[in-house]
Amino acid sequence: MLALGALLAACGGGGGDPTLDGGGSGGATGGVAATVGVSLLNANGQPSNTVSANAPLTVRAQVLDKNGAGVANALVAFGVDASLATLVPGTALTDAKGIASVTMRPASNAASGAGKVTASVTTATATISGEANYQISSTVTSKASIGVALLTASGSASNALSSSAPLTAVATIKDQDGKPLPDALVVFATDNALAIMSPSAGTTLSDAKGEARVILRPVSLAVGGAGTLTAAVVMNGTTSTSAINYVVGATTLAFGNIVFESPALEAYGSTQVALDVLSGSVKYTDQSLAVNFTSSCVTAGKATFASVVQTANGSARAVYRDLGCGVNDVISATASGVSGSRSAVLQIAAPQAASIQFYSALPADKSIVIKGEGGLLRSETASLKFRVFDTFNNPLPGLKVSFSKADPNAEVDLNPLSGTTDANGEVTTSVSSRSTPLSFRIRATLDGKGVSTLSDSIVVSTGTPVQKAFSLAISDSNVEGLNVDANGSAISASVTVAMGDKFGNPVADGTPVAFQSNVGVVGSASKGGCNSVNGACSVDFRAQEPRVPTPNTPATVCNGPLGSSDSTRPGVGTICASTSDGSAVPIFAKINFFISGSRPATAFLNGGGASLRTDAVTDLGVVSWNVPEVFTLQINDVNNNPMPSGTIVEVANIVRATNGGVSPATVQKTFPSASSLPPMYQGTSHLVTITSPSGQACTAGVATFNVNITTPHLLTTSYPFKLTFTCQ
Repeated sequence: MLALGALLAACGGGGGDPTLDGGGSGGATGGVAATVGVSLLNANGQPSNTVSANAPLTVRAQVLDKNGAGVANALVAFGVDASLATLVPGTALTDAKGIASVTMRPASNAASGAGKVTASVTTATATISGEANYQISSTVTSKASIGVALLTASGSASNALSSSAPLTAVATIKDQDGKPLPDALVVFATDNALAIMSPSAGTTLSDAKGEARVILRPVSLAVGGAGTLTAAVVMNGTTSTSAINYVVGATTLAFGNIVFESPALEAYGSTQVALDVLSGSVKYTDQSLAVNFTSSCVTAGKATFASVVQTANGSARAVYRDLGCGVNDVISATASGVSGSRSAVLQIAAPQAASIQFYSALPADKSIVIKGEGGLLRSETASLKFRVFDTFNNPLPGLKVSFSKADPNAEVDLNPLSGTTDANGEVTTSVSSRSTPLSFRIRATLDGKGVSTLSDSIVVSTGTPVQKAFSLAISDSNVEGLNVDANGSAISASVTVAMGDKFGNPVADGTPVAFQSNVGVVGSASKGGCNSVNGACSVDFRAQEPRVPTPNTPATVCNGPLGSSDSTRPGVGTICASTSDGSAVPIFAKINFFISGSRPATAFLNGGGASLRTDAVTDLGVVSWNVPEVFTLQINDVNNNPMPSGTIVEVANIVRATNGGVSPATVQKTFPSASSLPPMYQGTSHLVTITSPSGQACTAGVATFNVNITTPHLLTTSYPFKLTFTCQ
């Protein structure tokens, strides 16, 4: 028995726990892990024990029970030397066949050597494990190779670079196996002081053949020297480069002749200008050059022509257009990289004069004063400006113009007698007055052209006021102001002075006039006068205190030694206006006007008798039904002067009669007829007509009505009347 037990224990497998079988020996029963086997497989599922970065291995652990059946859902823990390799993941569950797998890779590209990988399962009573050995294979990094060449336009190899012979740089990229590597980023670099590349960044991708290309050109036509072109490519963090040397030779370029499509231009004509850039004896077409053109006529603004023209197919072409230069123009060309310059003469005909026009006069009103009598803003000399135009209505400079008086006997002085037109085609002369007032014109003639014109009429006058042409007027002769003031800023009347010189012309604008008044106020807050415009000016009069004038107060030139005394008539005011012609004797005028009361002091029937009363009815007596009653009402203010102008006289409140109207219906403007108190009343008379009721049969009886008198300030006085109609 002992011998048999020992034999069974030897056949149970490594790591078996004899207690797992319920008292037997040599393994596990009932799905309990008894053995763990470990194997290593490559990507094709074949056994392998060599692992690298490019060839990871699968670590496979199979867990079996004592009967050789797979144990499902067993937790397998894998272990490895962390300095050599890594496992992903570190643990795994077995499947239905008892298999669990993880992936093993080198710990780094620098890892090397051999190691052992383990797989362990822990049961309730023991840990069962298995193991396998592996070898780390060193990682070989893939590296690209690159070679660079320079080719001419025909595809032949060359390292001679010039503006007329650019080169194509071709970089060929291959992988470690010597195969073309497409879509690789290639970077070209060179000395930027010698050459430039296209594309300018110097970067491009390789094509399907593994080739990357850039165009290499000199920085300028004149540059020379030798340089190195480098091409670089990066693969898997490793940079591969290749370089090639080249030499740059300066390109010699020259201009051909400037060619005009039309060698001679009419005025304002145009022509095409062409200029070739040559390399040797042929046109240089490898790149576009900027050709700079200059022209004296263009600089003067007398022609248009592009100042910079880019060559196309080796030629620079532009249109030259004349703008009235009138002289032969020299056109010159230069360009960077082209030796020397080129010039040519373009013949341009001068424009023909077509007209001369009177342009302006100063003073603008074309009026000057007699010599020695200039006043404010007046001149004794007029400047006349003329302009000369060509057939295209453009101003012509540099032409001589002669001046003369249209009337050779006109008493004015002309200077200068000729002149030359400026850049704007303008020429100026001046004319000065003598001692005679007159109107004249000046003729301007273009020398040798038979073209002339006349100026506008110029007037010579004095412009200073004279007493006989000094006139004063007031807009209202009977102002309502004896009892009321003007309302606020409203005026009572406007006072206007008109002035002329000794020839009957208006005085110069700005002639000052002073005003004074012995009642109310006249003028403005800034001054008591005005300055003339077109020979006249006005000021305001406002009714206010004082209302009773004191004769000859204030003292004015109108009531002084040269004038007469002011009016002493009550209710009559005096306004004085004065100016000067520069002499010691003033020029003046005065005007009298009524300061009228606002209520009638007396009213007379038919021009006589007792004054009517407002508190008693005036009986007009008996009148036949068919005969109108017509009577005159004469009204006066407190000073027996007219009521204010504009006072309304009307029939109101009429009963058993018809209003036939009042004529005139308002008080008219009336100036004082005498400066002293008149013998009797000087008011106004108004004809009043009353008729029997229209359209009715005769009915004897008494008619009543009122005559109302209402001033501009709406103050009303009413007189009552009655009238008896009879049928006889």
